[in-house]
Amino acid sequence: MQFHIILVEPARAENVGAAARAMKTMGFRSLRIVGSVAHQDPAARWVAHGSGDILDGVQTFPSLAAALKDVDFTVAATARSRAKFRYYCTPTELTGVLQEKAAWMASAALVFGREDVGLTNEELELADVLTGVPMNADYPSLNLGQAVMVYCYQLAALMQVEPQKAWIPDAGQLLALRDRLDRLLVNLAVAEDEKLRNWLHQRLGRLEQRDTAMLHRLLHDIEKKLSK
Repeated sequence: MQFHIILVEPARAENVGAAARAMKTMGFRSLRIVGSVAHQDPAARWVAHGSGDILDGVQTFPSLAAALKDVDFTVAATARSRAKFRYYCTPTELTGVLQEKAAWMASAALVFGREDVGLTNEELELADVLTGVPMNADYPSLNLGQAVMVYCYQLAALMQVEPQKAWIPDAGQLLALRDRLDRLLVNLAVAEDEKLRNWLHQRLGRLEQRDTAMLHRLLHDIEKKLSK
């Protein structure tokens, strides 16, 4: 599985450098940056300390949606406690989720927000799963570089997994499932129920491949019945 670390509008070059250093230390290579050129500041390279190749390979994008266009599964890091109705993973739980996804998806991304305000609600909506680091309530804060290090350390084992020789990614299952559910809500005249739609979408990210396939079959039967 190709794994991308995405930083949204990082303001401090030192934080970008620290993130690059954490990535290289733990075997990650792909860094994408949204709405910022902080990685080009000399301070980023100074803090990166031997991870200049990560900075040299940075891909920049005008929006998070653009950065995720070729990504099959998206995880967003947030300090908000189990925001809205979304399924939420601790870093430890996330490892298992991504190991399962690696068997049938070609790419995944872990998104980190702005140093001061994090990710917007609209940006969080682009994620399949939310994650956060459990912290002492007296000091509930990590800087960007520290947060990237926590996750790179926790997920480093994913970088050691050799892909199966005959493996063919089937990542389109999840996106197709979201589309089919949206069409079903329209056919049932409940598409305006935002809470129901969010509840459904926000749980799809935790489905395993066999569950996704089973739900596709169920929806096929429902669609066939409704068409009669």
